[in-house]
Amino acid sequence: MPLIQRRDGDEHPHWPLGPFKIRLPLVHYRWETPEMIQGLIMFVVGLAMIPLLEKYLGMPYEAALAFTFVAGLCYCLPALMGVPLVPGWITPAIPVVLLYLKGFEPGPEAIKALFALQLEVTIIFFILGITRWGSKLVEVIPNSLKSGIIIGAGIAAMMGELKIGGRVDATPISLIVGSIISAYILFSLSFKNIVKENSLAKRIANFGMVPGMIIAMLIGWSTGEYAVPDIEWGITQPDFALMLQYLTFTVGFPGWDVFLLAIPTAVIAYVIAFGDIIVGFTLIKRVDHLRTDESIDNSIDRVHLVTSLRNGIHAFLAPWPGLAGPLWTAAHATVAERYAMGRKSMDSIYSGGGTFWITGLVALFILPLVTLFKPVLPIALSLTLILTAYICIMVGMEQLKTSTERGVAGIVAVTLAMPDPKSTVYAVVIGLVLYLLIERPKLLGRHRPENEMIFVDDEEDKKEKKAT
Repeated sequence: MPLIQRRDGDEHPHWPLGPFKIRLPLVHYRWETPEMIQGLIMFVVGLAMIPLLEKYLGMPYEAALAFTFVAGLCYCLPALMGVPLVPGWITPAIPVVLLYLKGFEPGPEAIKALFALQLEVTIIFFILGITRWGSKLVEVIPNSLKSGIIIGAGIAAMMGELKIGGRVDATPISLIVGSIISAYILFSLSFKNIVKENSLAKRIANFGMVPGMIIAMLIGWSTGEYAVPDIEWGITQPDFALMLQYLTFTVGFPGWDVFLLAIPTAVIAYVIAFGDIIVGFTLIKRVDHLRTDESIDNSIDRVHLVTSLRNGIHAFLAPWPGLAGPLWTAAHATVAERYAMGRKSMDSIYSGGGTFWITGLVALFILPLVTLFKPVLPIALSLTLILTAYICIMVGMEQLKTSTERGVAGIVAVTLAMPDPKSTVYAVVIGLVLYLLIERPKLLGRHRPENEMIFVDDEEDKKEKKAT
């Protein structure tokens, strides 16, 4: 039990620190056993970035492994500083980032390029957070554009897995079975009914996508789709001294031309990350009404500031091809689903996310775990992307209220999912143009939403005109 208890209906206890709200495990929130077990397995997703660091930045494994420890520390910051979202990468932006990095020689040039990109992402999040423009964007951006970006990101993630030569094509048995099991446990209405009546099903539900991942790994090993691990014992020993040779302090800082080249990719990454923020808070709202015992502070500005801090740390200490994103969709969905089961299942939304990533950081030091999961890292990454695709499409569709919005969002989503590095820019431009031309009854001036225009009473409308 934590030292400081929450009264029913209050916001969870914290120590205020400027715009942040500090919460510590065992002091402010209890340790959650299911999230601890998930963290001991799901941490492998972070290790999946190592092959990209080796290929695109020209780093040896030992230095890349040290980068993952910096990432592990950054994952712990949101729950520590008052953000109720489980953080991760800006996952759908990874293909765009890799396309950008292909323009640079692996080694010092690519490191400088990634530093420039991640620093610009840092600045974007910081400006929008400190000025509070980030929270205003939720109201300003048309609903169809927001939903279209979310749906399009989901489609792009799914297409990347299903394409010829993709991971599902290469290892279909393990990934298809693992995806079906994970989706059934997380989202199935029939399984939710079973959980109400069966204690074993409830215990399985507590672990979210972990059962599906474990079964996928066992199938992968047994069918030969993945190599059997060579387990080593001891404590992981990342080479932090070698890591310093792959930082901008050593290789030098990029020129202004590199910063200019990085701007489009940075803007694209932010647009996708903004969609992640919407998805994250939507998932919380879906279960918040079930938990009247806790009042959650959904500060979008705080999310921006913490995400800016994480990207800044990465830029200088561990440039990261996945960037630092506000949401790991699959993990956050798992936490949110268990949070909905009541306070006995999860004390606070912060205890779930906090326990998960603190355990994930500790797991990086456990060499037997690191070597056990090393051959099956693609499974963890693929299941994350597939479940992210489902959640993005589900949440994006939920936000659309009218047929006109659905039409515009569909065009935006298809455009965004195109295999073109400029597809996100095209999607935003097309979405704004279609919103102005199709959704608005008047191009300029005050207008009513479409659904209000349909159902408004004529007599009430006359009264309103008379009053104005």
